[in-house]
Amino acid sequence: MLKNNSESSNGLLERERLVSLINSMADGVIAIDEKKKIAITNGAALNILDVNSSLKGKYLSTVLELIDSNNQLVDISDLINSIKTSYTSRDFKIRYPDSSAIRVYISISPVRLGFGKDGMKGYVLIMRDITREKSLEEERDEFISVVSHELRTPIAIAEGNIGNAEFIFKKSGVENNDIVESLHQAHSQVIFLSGMMNDLATLSRAERGKLSLEVEPINVIELISEVRRAYSKDAESKGLEIREDVDKNLEFLLSSRLYVREILQNFVTNAIKYTQEGFVNIGAKKKENGVEFIISDTGIGISKADQERVFDKFFRSEDFRTRENNGTGLGLYVTLKLMNLIHAEVDIESQLNEGSTFKVFVPNIEK
Repeated sequence: MLKNNSESSNGLLERERLVSLINSMADGVIAIDEKKKIAITNGAALNILDVNSSLKGKYLSTVLELIDSNNQLVDISDLINSIKTSYTSRDFKIRYPDSSAIRVYISISPVRLGFGKDGMKGYVLIMRDITREKSLEEERDEFISVVSHELRTPIAIAEGNIGNAEFIFKKSGVENNDIVESLHQAHSQVIFLSGMMNDLATLSRAERGKLSLEVEPINVIELISEVRRAYSKDAESKGLEIREDVDKNLEFLLSSRLYVREILQNFVTNAIKYTQEGFVNIGAKKKENGVEFIISDTGIGISKADQERVFDKFFRSEDFRTRENNGTGLGLYVTLKLMNLIHAEVDIESQLNEGSTFKVFVPNIEK
């Protein structure tokens, strides 16, 4: 009897500690059972939901009205039922009875009975008001959109004029290596700026959901040959070989030709940039309901730590060999946005000093 009392006392103490810990959190926490009934909430959750009374025993759907990015009501029970592992999103709003709303970060995680055991006991939701963060992000995206648009014309004019000056000077017959080199460097930097503006413009449209998707049949063999030809001079200028390895029996791929091409271009230009000797290979093979593109190189490789961050916005590796090359850290972030748009998946295989392989599976998209 004493043992049972002791166990009960310990259980109550653990529960009090858990409740105290949850209540000390700045993020809203809601624990629900298998029937989507609320078991535990903390003060931050009550503030986010704008209620001041206990929610224990109430169905989650009666107190939480989620709105998606298209201003459509989300069935929270259906969303939770679809979750197999942890789920996070920053694209929802919570709507209140007076029709006002806030932007929220929401994380939903299933709570399992224990390691190695089947079944679930419920779910834990973590919420955070990110209305101000989202507002600042939208202001930033608007600024990037305006700047990238306004700078396109002067950059294009500068690129054209410097290119013409370089051509005219070469044809003049005057030998002055300093002027030739200065014009060449100026032209290279303006081209770099032009590429950065294009990345910023694409990024801005992607962040604001302004990218449209036009699905069409893609001849993969022709597309890869086109990309290889476009970058063969860049590869040859570094003494690199650019190869093709394509399944000749590939069928047409139904996707966005524009985005698939841009994705391939970004991976190929990166491969050329970070490969000093050897080759860059562009391959493709048929997979169930789609095509897998393989871009491999014999370059400097990517460390395990960097592989986890290589698609992050503005990420630049600390490897000195990476720092030797110009870059904004936007290229692969934009690439990831485009891959998400066409539902593509990417896998990285890389070791330092042994090259990298990016495998991109692009599924067929039904019109």
